[in-house]
Amino acid sequence: MVVAILHPPAFHSLPTIIHCASKGKRSRKQYWQQKQKQISQAKNTSFSSYPKSSPTPLLTSPKPTAQTKFQALDSVIKDLETSIQNGITVDTEIFASLLETCYQLKAIDHGIKIHRLIPTNLLRKNKGITSKLVRLYALCGLIDEAHQLFDQMSTRTTFAFPWNSLISGYAELGQYEDSIALYFQMEEEGVEPDQFTFPRLLKACAGLGLIRVGQKVHRDAVRFGFGYDGFVLNALVDMYAKCGDIVKARRIFDKITCKDLISWNSMLTGYIRHGLLVEALHVFRGMIQNGFEPDSVAISAILANVSSCPLRIGAGAQIHGWVLRHGVEWNLSIANSLIVVYSNGEKLDQACWLFDHMPEKDVVSWNSIISAHCKDPKVLMYFEQMERDGILPDHITFVSLLSACAHLGLVKDGERLFSVMREKYGINPRVEHYACMTNLYGRAGLIDEAYRMIVEKMEFEASPAVWGALLYGCYVHGNVDIGQIASQKLFELEPDNEHNFELLMGIYRNAGRLEDAERVERMLADRGLEL
Repeated sequence: MVVAILHPPAFHSLPTIIHCASKGKRSRKQYWQQKQKQISQAKNTSFSSYPKSSPTPLLTSPKPTAQTKFQALDSVIKDLETSIQNGITVDTEIFASLLETCYQLKAIDHGIKIHRLIPTNLLRKNKGITSKLVRLYALCGLIDEAHQLFDQMSTRTTFAFPWNSLISGYAELGQYEDSIALYFQMEEEGVEPDQFTFPRLLKACAGLGLIRVGQKVHRDAVRFGFGYDGFVLNALVDMYAKCGDIVKARRIFDKITCKDLISWNSMLTGYIRHGLLVEALHVFRGMIQNGFEPDSVAISAILANVSSCPLRIGAGAQIHGWVLRHGVEWNLSIANSLIVVYSNGEKLDQACWLFDHMPEKDVVSWNSIISAHCKDPKVLMYFEQMERDGILPDHITFVSLLSACAHLGLVKDGERLFSVMREKYGINPRVEHYACMTNLYGRAGLIDEAYRMIVEKMEFEASPAVWGALLYGCYVHGNVDIGQIASQKLFELEPDNEHNFELLMGIYRNAGRLEDAERVERMLADRGLEL
């Protein structure tokens, strides 16, 4: 930046006046009075020939606004484009540095612009630049573009970096087969994997549940010297747990000398996935004792497991205590999970208190409190409040509402909500909604309406849940004819479910048809089933 320094005009007449004023002998007072008068006249005279000055831009310009990282990157790319247009050769390191910045910022649009500026011959011969582009495209989900660049590389067998980028990109998109296929291709081309290859690959094995492939990858990791790498061990715990071998997962977990948060979370979620709540709680306590705080995902997962067993409400209360001590009680997912824990444990007051005091609510919060009131007339009040608050219900909301209407005998409200779901919110009924409506009509004794809904209104084949709801309604209200139809469908769909045989026997006995009841009992015995 060039700054011009502006000098003020010189007072040429002032020294002469002052000099003349010094001649002669006058009193000190007269001297200073005349001097001040002369200085004032000199100022007026000397400035009269100059235009009125204006403030310099340096003093009045506003401070430049701070650029964001993306704006700064934009500016650099524009300068780069100008330099190339002017015939200036750009150093390879500049392209590499900019692509690294794009990767850190996930700035795919900027990366594409830089890609267009890189000479084709440089891309062909410089594997480092191409590898960074492959990684950027793979990270941002442009996996086809990444693979195309990868295929154009003249040399890709000397290091694992571009292979890792593609394996990771496919795994992140859930295209696990492609990740594993790339690893086998990597082997065929003689590329040696590094410590970053195996965690990504094990994620793909876990996603597909391929424990045999996972075991092979485990052996390869050991063979290449990465058997005790922390990232690899964490991935192995996750892989074995997701593939069903929770014992092996625990064995590897115990081998990790320096466990981090990922290690603990992997083992915790593994136990939760297998329904081993006692072991999960043990790991949860171990995390805390070792100074690691479980994240909201882990806490929500363990609370969900607790909520599935109302007898373990005490464990949920202990976790709630820890949550309160650490000030995360209003984390949205944790608060939602706690509502479910208390409602399933028949602690409706605590569930309502939590819901009422939540600073933020989402559709899951409303679904949780509506489900908690499945046998309480207040359920409709909560739905009305949900609508007033502008929260859009989803299909789960209406499953809970229709189920509540069935248990409470609110036929008209159930029919109205079924219509609102379709016409106001555009939610197409699923099998769960039809099961609830069948249950609603069946419990109310409207068996014919329930049967007509199944055979005339359903757009797809009825599931065992739908026919089961109809059969139960027939059992309660003694409808033999439709009960026989429903039971026959269920015998085809669930041949080993003894409960269906029991309901049909009950229908026959209540109707005084004891021979038919005995025939069904023999059918049950012939299938090796017992009541």
